[in-house]
Amino acid sequence: MSTTAEHTTTLSVVVPMYNEEAVIPIMAERLRKVLDGLDVSYEVVAVDDGSTDATAAVLVGLRRYWPQLRVIRLRRNGGHQAALTAGLHRSVGDYVVSIDADLQDPPELIKDMLDMARSQNLDIVYGVRNDRSTDTMFKRWTAVGYYRMMRGIAGNRMPHNAGDFRLLSRVTVDALRALPEQQPVYRLLVPWLGFPSGTVEYSRERRAVGVTKYPLTKMVRLAADSVTSFSAAPLRIATWLGLAGFAVCIGLVVWVLVAYFAGVTVPGWASLSVVLLFLGAVQLLCLGLLGEYVGRIFAASQGRPMFFIAYDSSEEVVVPAFEDDPVSAGQSR
Repeated sequence: MSTTAEHTTTLSVVVPMYNEEAVIPIMAERLRKVLDGLDVSYEVVAVDDGSTDATAAVLVGLRRYWPQLRVIRLRRNGGHQAALTAGLHRSVGDYVVSIDADLQDPPELIKDMLDMARSQNLDIVYGVRNDRSTDTMFKRWTAVGYYRMMRGIAGNRMPHNAGDFRLLSRVTVDALRALPEQQPVYRLLVPWLGFPSGTVEYSRERRAVGVTKYPLTKMVRLAADSVTSFSAAPLRIATWLGLAGFAVCIGLVVWVLVAYFAGVTVPGWASLSVVLLFLGAVQLLCLGLLGEYVGRIFAASQGRPMFFIAYDSSEEVVVPAFEDDPVSAGQSR
């Protein structure tokens, strides 16, 4: 994309997608109606995260009638955060909004976000869910636990019930790109920046079509990535568990000595089994936590990119299969 185009685009909307062929027409109709009514120049960066259905074909077909639609295809499925990173890195707007394709986050709120950012000179505007009644009871419980844990780690700067639906200024996007994160979790990184921010509230809607692409396993993985990539708190947990185990052992030693001098010297298998199991569990947990961090250090030392760009509709030619910095590589041609 030319330099002139970069400086004349006010708004970029990044939409990560994975097997969303059924919902794309509905999403495109609502999103385009909102963006065409803003009276600003915009682009929609749809990132196909290695879909196995007709998502890419549907997007390419839409481009015939929607010139502002930009299609980026990843060569493989890298996950939601990888697709979001690809879209943020390749967006060119002065403001960038990220939103999922399932329409649970209303596109109509983009106007309020942009107006708030401009009128109050904000770098970040979070979309905050004030009603999750459309979620299952299990999803609500796990969400409450996740946000409480994340606020404990990141502090009160992280808004409660703020997901990946947000508006970022170009300064914020550039700051995120400058961070040396191998597995970024933007729900924590964006609040950590501490830039001027605001919130807009909305009621979470039901998914328009299809089923969620974020099952329990991915939610657990996100929680683990959030904790281990942003805080050393689990290592402190291992330290406290070790101290607790040491204290228990000291207590048992005192108990054994008292029993010895009292003449009660009959050994008991139950107490010995409990001690061995407890110490073994503590040691394994501590090793697991250390292994998680060592694994992240190893991954960071390798410097492997999060994603591989297969195609960007804004480019005249197909980009290379491997690129460390997609934006710089694209502009250097």
